[in-house]
Amino acid sequence: MNMREQILTFLEKNSKIDLKELAILLGSSEEVIANEVQKMEEEHIICGYHTLIDWDKTSVDKTTALIEVRVTPQRGQGFDNIAERIYNYPEVQSVYLISGAYDLLVILEGKTLKEVASFVSDKLSTLDTVISTATHFILKKYKDDGIIFTKKTEDERMLVTL
Repeated sequence: MNMREQILTFLEKNSKIDLKELAILLGSSEEVIANEVQKMEEEHIICGYHTLIDWDKTSVDKTTALIEVRVTPQRGQGFDNIAERIYNYPEVQSVYLISGAYDLLVILEGKTLKEVASFVSDKLSTLDTVISTATHFILKKYKDDGIIFTKKTEDERMLVTL
């Protein structure tokens, strides 16, 4: 694995890692690491930094839905134009071209189930190339981006035998 791949591997696990610490781990100088990170940001290999939050443990209301979308691809452009139209909505978190019965997977966030459902019926379903949609609401997150959200709790009851 080359240095860039090593840097990316560490940053993917912990984007807050100190560059000095990363340089020590990789046996390099902090300046070399900082320059490589900057180059990868400029080349859009590193596209951003992300903080994973368990919103269920806050007072913020947030509903996430996975929406499967079947579309008619456009001649000469495939799925790119419709994907762009969809990802430009601010509510849309992610858009993926997928294999299977549907063409696109859209991840959407809203405050309520009703808000998400309204987006699907009023905006997404009305796009001229959209044939059908299937909406799946996230009810509980167990693991997200490699992080386990719900730890198994030990049974703290006393064992009583007669």
